[in-house]
Amino acid sequence: MTVTLRPATGDDLMAVGALHQRSRVATYSSFLPAEALADPTPEAMGRYWVERWQWERDTHRMFVAERAGTLVGFSYLGPDDEDDPATGLLNAIHLDPAEQGRGVGRTLMVDALDAMRARGWRRAALWVLRDNAHARAFYERGGWTQTGDERDEAIGSAQTRQLRYARPL
Repeated sequence: MTVTLRPATGDDLMAVGALHQRSRVATYSSFLPAEALADPTPEAMGRYWVERWQWERDTHRMFVAERAGTLVGFSYLGPDDEDDPATGLLNAIHLDPAEQGRGVGRTLMVDALDAMRARGWRRAALWVLRDNAHARAFYERGGWTQTGDERDEAIGSAQTRQLRYARPL
């Protein structure tokens, strides 16, 4: 059964939040403590996306991936967070844990890169958790390289180190 991509709508956002939380727990549990991943709840993550989408829908793009009518992944992109007008930022690719290794992430990434090119950006950037070896390998296979920039961000009660990656478009 193939995966289809389509633009997200407001009706998708609660399901996007629940999928986002499932993805975080499944992916980050090998290097973050359970208590850091217990919050937000899937419902709270959905409300986060509803609120964020309200303010960013004119400048950002969310696409959802569906298999047999069920949400299995999403991507989110927008302008660079360092205000480089030639760069777009891939804010997120998240998958339902059962979809890992089935090509959905690659489909979402290729689509996101095409969308960035269509917006006129010449470079793409993203932030990834340093300890997320699986995601780092995924992006590196897709032509992304580390820029040397790093930052810290809290996930729940845990401080995490993030690495910036970029690639030409």
